[in-house]
Order: sequence, then structure tokens, then C-alpha cells
Amino acid sequence: MAMASSSFSLSHSHLLPSPPISRSLTSLSSSQFRLPSVSSPSFFSSSSYLLSIYPLLRFSRPRATRKLPIISASAALQALIFDCDGVILESEHLHRQAYNDAFFHFNVRCPSSPSSEPLNWDIDFYDELQNRIGGGKPKMRWYFAEHGWPTSTVYEAPPVNDADRAKLIDTLQDWKTERYKEIIKSGAVDPRPGVLKLMDEAKYAGKKLAVCSAATKSSVILCLENLIGLERFQSLDCFLAGDDVKEKKPDPSIYLTAAKRLGVLVKDCLVVEDSVIGLQAAKGAGMSCVVTYTSSTKNQDFRDAIAVYPDLSSVRLKDLEVLLENVIATK
Repeated sequence: MAMASSSFSLSHSHLLPSPPISRSLTSLSSSQFRLPSVSSPSFFSSSSYLLSIYPLLRFSRPRATRKLPIISASAALQALIFDCDGVILESEHLHRQAYNDAFFHFNVRCPSSPSSEPLNWDIDFYDELQNRIGGGKPKMRWYFAEHGWPTSTVYEAPPVNDADRAKLIDTLQDWKTERYKEIIKSGAVDPRPGVLKLMDEAKYAGKKLAVCSAATKSSVILCLENLIGLERFQSLDCFLAGDDVKEKKPDPSIYLTAAKRLGVLVKDCLVVEDSVIGLQAAKGAGMSCVVTYTSSTKNQDFRDAIAVYPDLSSVRLKDLEVLLENVIATK
């Protein structure tokens, strides 16, 4: 057997490291640890001895460093942003009820109405109206302009000037808002399926969590405090309402403002909306959007959404992470 020669020599007194046996060979100096020459008579006996203690020496290696905690598989999804009305709660039928209660309270009767009863917006009409016109006052102004200004307990005769018409609209809207608050506070309203679970998953995973609604701030605060709970509401990383921006959805400003306040890139945000108006706002901000439609919005065109769900009951955070990763990977 031909082997390269070595000038190293090692006496048995230096062959073993000092007790304890776990002392690493790397701690021995070159003067303490020399291999015998292949030509030395002691080579084979020394080699046999080394082989016999190798199982002990091999466990004297320094311990591996502590493993780092596993990070979420998705580095893409940094912020999850929810709309409120239609997403956190299916609110449109509650708004319709509050409007009809206001019309009844003030005995609002339009000249073109075929019924002797106060004005009442049915489900089909209100679904069409709320998807066409945003905001309560604009809805009533449009309706009265189309169907004739009404009589009421506010004005016995239909108002004919702008000031009186504005006063009627303001009175109806203020009463409707208070009635809506009473409905929300009644405890008879629940959040939509899966919303709270998804919020909690996102928060636990360290994602930023936000709510961006086009509704008035007082209305949104009321809904959130009563439906998601005060603790979840206060733990939001960002909360924006219609009062906080100059332009409402489909303008993207509310989502652009949210990304800035959250300190994340728009591409790393995922928006949850229920309507095409909200979807347009998210897309306009450069954000991906999933839609959880309602009975009022189910027939809208959601082709620009990355996913569409009837509700969030079966949706997990990891599902949304994969969706966003796939979107970013294809860009």
C-alpha cells in the first residue's frame, strides 16, 4: 500500500486529549498533535488507536447553532385590507330597512307613487339603486328628482327650492342614520361567515390588518365595535373611512392612503371587497383583490378579481398567500 509520507510524530502521552473526552481536537496545538510517519513502526498501532477512539472524538464537534424560527411561506402578503359594508357585514338590507323606516316615520309620499302608503324601496329596486349611486343623500336626491319631490311631515307641500330640498334630505338622512345605529346595536346582526377567523389568522401570522370603508367614520366605527369587537377594532394597524379621503371608491385614494400608513408596497397588499366599485378602487391602487359577493352584488362583473367567493367561511390565510404569490410570479 503506497501512502504519502509524513514527518509528524506523536507519543501516546499526547494522543488523547485531556479529560473530559469531549474536548475538541481543534483545541490541540500542532506541537501536541502530530501523526506518526507512515514509515514509523508505531504508525499502524497509532492508527489503530485513533480508529478505536474515533467514535468518541467525532462527537466532540461544536454543537450546531440554534435553528432560526420558520418564517411564513409567503413573503408577498404583508397587509390584508377589508372593506366594511358588504364584507364584514351584509349591510345593504339593513340600510334599506332604515331608509324605509325613515320614509314611514316622516310619511314621505311621492306624487308618482301608485300606493297610498309611504315610500318603500323594495329589495330588487334597492339593489339596483345602491350599485348605481353611492351615499345616502345622493340616492334620495336622485330618486326624488326622477319620481317627484314628496310631501312629508317636514313639508306638507313638495319643496320647490334648493334650500328646502336640502333640509328635507338632511332630515331624512339624519333620522335614517340614527335608526341604522339602533339596528346595529340591537345585537341581532352578525358578521359575515369567516371574517373574524380570517382577521385573527392574519394578526397571528404578523400581517398588517386594515379596514377601508367609503361610509362615514361614525357609522363604520359603530359597525366594527359591535361586530368584530372592541379588542379587534383597536388592534387594527389602519382604519380609514370616507371622511379621510377626498374621493370615494371607485377612486383608489383610500387604498393608496392605507398602503402609505401601513408602510407596505401596494403589490404586497391584498384587498377583500364585495362589489365591482370596491374592486375598481383596489385595482386602481395597484392592489390585488378577492371578492366575497352578497345577494346584492352576485351578478356583477368580477373578472379583475384574483378569486371570487360566496363568503369567507372556507377561506384560510394560506389560500390568500398562495393566490398573491401566483399573481406576483406571473408579473
